[in-house]
Amino acid sequence: MNEVRAAIVGMGIGRPNGRALAAHPRGRVVALCDLLEPRMEAFAAELPEPVKLYTDYEKMCADPDIDAVFVGTPNQWHVPIAIEAVKQGKHVLITKPLADALAPAQALVDVAESAGVVNMMSLSTRFSHAVQYLGQLTGEGEFGELYYGRARSIRRSGIPDWSLGFIQAGGGAFRDMGVHVLDAAWWLMGMPKPISVTGVAGAKFGPRGQGYWHYRRQSEDFYRQYAADDYGGGFIRFANDAGLQIESFWASHQQDELQIELFGSEAGARLDPLTLYRTVNGAPQDITVKMPAAHKAWDTIADHFIACILDGVACEAPLRHGLIIQEMMEALLESAQTGREVRLA
Repeated sequence: MNEVRAAIVGMGIGRPNGRALAAHPRGRVVALCDLLEPRMEAFAAELPEPVKLYTDYEKMCADPDIDAVFVGTPNQWHVPIAIEAVKQGKHVLITKPLADALAPAQALVDVAESAGVVNMMSLSTRFSHAVQYLGQLTGEGEFGELYYGRARSIRRSGIPDWSLGFIQAGGGAFRDMGVHVLDAAWWLMGMPKPISVTGVAGAKFGPRGQGYWHYRRQSEDFYRQYAADDYGGGFIRFANDAGLQIESFWASHQQDELQIELFGSEAGARLDPLTLYRTVNGAPQDITVKMPAAHKAWDTIADHFIACILDGVACEAPLRHGLIIQEMMEALLESAQTGREVRLA
């Protein structure tokens, strides 16, 4: 095999991932899958070659001309589609979060690892240029011991309203947005083992028809189906005694922000604006880092996924990472519901 023939499921987040795979010199997009054919036809017009169109993911997964499947559906469909793809011997690339709950996430990881296929999370924050830069510094020991982190993703009016899956059970702000900064911060801190989580979560805007994407008004028929969180926050303690404060808001009376802050024994950092904090010869230094132009995160993800398949490169974001993130997310939401700290095995 000298190229990867990919199918894209879901024409939302599937578009940037599909564009990156199609643009790669060793990648091709050969099929699209979605419930709505007009959405597929519109995206197919962007691609460099004709593609097959499927509305049935099982038929798509059985196609012998497909080597790999990107899954970009609502959370509730990640696991059934990915398991079918894996059973058909396809490599899988899955958007965040891994699943809509912990048990199906575990089932998918078990099947994917047993099948021996490349299984990878598509994580646009972890694979962004700035986070990768901080990750390189972390690996070089620039920060010393990373003992504390703060991560938050805040929107003023940003509840997704283009799919009911976002606001129904298994969706929610924490699984949609919090997952990005939780994953990136955990990765930067060296992926320590989580041992306990305490959190709060709820819905203060969505059930009232407020806080939707760019202040759009929604009908009562839509927002009365709200059954998820529109905010969540809490604290995660790790086995190495490090801690992470995490927050996610789909809607709020605060400014938009995506931020990660790292506290290390030798230096600290802030993601936006990208800044390093050190003390040199008894004097503080605040170093603003100006990142040069680079590939988009989607291109980096596609390049790594293809290298894992064709070159046998070890995957840096396997589904098992997504499982650990899912465990922390579900523990925070459980803690919010019960009012008690959740201890992890």
